Amino acid sequence: MALTDIKVPDIGDFSEVGVIEVLVKVGDTIKVEQSLLTVESDKASMEIPSSHAGVVKEIKVALGDKVKEGSVIVVLETAEAAPAPAAAAAAPVAAAPAPVAAAPVAAAPVAAAPAASSTVDLKIPDIGDFKDVAVIEMLVKVGDTVAVEQSLFTVESDKASMEIPSPSAGTITALSIKLGDTVNIGDVVGQITVQGAAPAAAPVQAAAPAAAAVAAPVAAPVAAAPVAAAPVAAPAHNPTVAPSGKLPHASPSVRKFARELGVPLAEVKGSGQKGRITADDIQAFTKSVMAGAVQTLAQQATAPKSSGGNVGGLEVLAWPKVDFAKFGPVERKDLSRIKKISGANLHRNWVMIPHVTNNDLADITELEAFRVSTNAESAKAKSDVKVTMLAFVIKALVAALKKFPEFNTSLDGDTLVYKQYFNIGFAADTPNGLVVPVLKDADKKGIMQISQEMGELAKKARDGKLGAADMQGGCMSISSLGGIGGTHFTPIVNAPEVAILGLSKGQMTPVWDGKQFVPRLMLPLSLSYDHRVIDGALAARFNAYLGAVLADYRRILL
Repeated sequence: MALTDIKVPDIGDFSEVGVIEVLVKVGDTIKVEQSLLTVESDKASMEIPSSHAGVVKEIKVALGDKVKEGSVIVVLETAEAAPAPAAAAAAPVAAAPAPVAAAPVAAAPVAAAPAASSTVDLKIPDIGDFKDVAVIEMLVKVGDTVAVEQSLFTVESDKASMEIPSPSAGTITALSIKLGDTVNIGDVVGQITVQGAAPAAAPVQAAAPAAAAVAAPVAAPVAAAPVAAAPVAAPAHNPTVAPSGKLPHASPSVRKFARELGVPLAEVKGSGQKGRITADDIQAFTKSVMAGAVQTLAQQATAPKSSGGNVGGLEVLAWPKVDFAKFGPVERKDLSRIKKISGANLHRNWVMIPHVTNNDLADITELEAFRVSTNAESAKAKSDVKVTMLAFVIKALVAALKKFPEFNTSLDGDTLVYKQYFNIGFAADTPNGLVVPVLKDADKKGIMQISQEMGELAKKARDGKLGAADMQGGCMSISSLGGIGGTHFTPIVNAPEVAILGLSKGQMTPVWDGKQFVPRLMLPLSLSYDHRVIDGALAARFNAYLGAVLADYRRILL
C-alpha cells in the first residue's frame, strides 16, 4: 500500500479557479477517472477526475479554495507504489478525462477577424476531446447584437458545462441550433454579421480546452478557512462563499448571476430541462423574496424567534402566558375548526395588507320602501323568496365594480390581475364561526334570483355543508351587520381581493334638504381597501357612487 498525491491536471490555460463542489470524503473508495471535485471559471464548470484508484486518506482543498495545474487536491492510499511525480503530472493529460471533455470556453476566438460588413460563420471551437455535446441553454437569439467573446449558448458533457463565446462583435443573423441539439467541434451553428474590421484573434493551443482562460475565476475570494463549525442557526446567504453539498443544476452564467444577486441556488426550483435553473428562475425567486411571498432559509434561521411568529418578515412580541385560574373559576373550550382557519387568514390579511377604511352614508329611504312593497307583493303571490337590502347592495356593488375596475382586481407579485367576471362574497355568521360564501355571476342575475341563491348559500353555511367551491372565486366581499347594530367599523380585506364593503344598521336621521330637515333612512358604508392598489381619492369616489346608486336605483340602468 502506498500514499499517492492526486493533482490538478492540465485542463487549459488558466490560473487559480475556485472549488465549488467536493464530491468525495475521507474514507471513500474511488475508481480511476471518478470525479473528485468541481471547479469553475467565469465561462465553465468542470469536474476533476482521479488518475488512480484507491481510498481517500486526506482531502487537501475545501469549498472556496483556489487551485491551479499541479495543485495537490487529494491523497489516496493505493494498492501499488505511487508513480514518479513527473508521471503523475502527465497522467491526467494522457488520460483525456482531465480535460473532462469540458474544459471551459473563453478566450479562443473561432475565426480570424472578419472584413467590414462581412458575414462570419459561428463554429464550435476546439474545447477538448468530446463528441455530441448537448445544447442546454440559448443565451442569444437572431437579431441580438453581441460583443467579442460574449456567451452565445451553453453546452454540457457528462463531466462539465461550458459556454460557447462569439468570435466577433456584430449582429446574430442566423442560428441553426435549438435546445436539446447536439454539437461537435467545427459544427457551423449560425452566422454573425460584422460591421468593421476586428483585431486578429490570438492563437490558442490546440490541446488546451479554450474558455478556462478567464481573468477572474467564478468563485469569489474567501477566507483561508472556508467554513467554520456549523452554527445552530444558519448564517445569512453570503454569495462570496461557496455553497456546501451538491450544487444545483445551472450554467456558469446563471451561477454568476445568482451570486451577484445573493440568491441561494439550492433554494431555487429550476424550470429548465431536467430541472436546470435558468436566469428567469433567479429573477422570479428574487421578486418573490422582495415581495415577502418567500423567505430564504437564512432569513428564517436568523429571524428573531417569538411565539408570536413571523408574518411576512414582521415579528411580534410573545403572547403573554397567564394562569387565569388563580383569579377565579374558568372554563376552557377549543376554537372551532372554522375559527382556527379564518383566524389565521384574518391575521395574515391584517398584517400583510395596508388597510384604509372610507366611511360614508347612503340614503336608502326610497329603496327600503320599494323593498318592503316588493316583499308584500311576493307574500300575496305566496312566493318563498324574501328580498333583503343586501341583495340590492350586491347588484349596486356590481355596477360600482364596472365603473371602477381597479376594485375588481388582485395582486399577483408586481402584476395587477383585472377580472372580467363579477362574483360577490358575503360574510355569513354561523354557530361555528364566520364563513364567506360566494355568489357567482351576480351581474347576470336579477334581485329575486340573487335573494334566492343567497338564502340557499346561507342555509348551507349554517348546516356546515358549504364546499370549497362555494367559497372561492370572489371579486369583492360584503360584511353586513345591519341586522345587529352599529354605525361604522373596519372590515378586514379578504385576500386576494383588494377591497371589502361593510354595512352597518340603517338609521333614521334628520337630513337637511336645502330648506328644512327631513327624516331619511341612512345606511352606513364602511369601505376597507388595499392601499397598495387603491388610493384614497379613488376609494372616496367608489363609495360616493355606490351611495348614489342606492339612493336612486335608476342609476344602475345608466
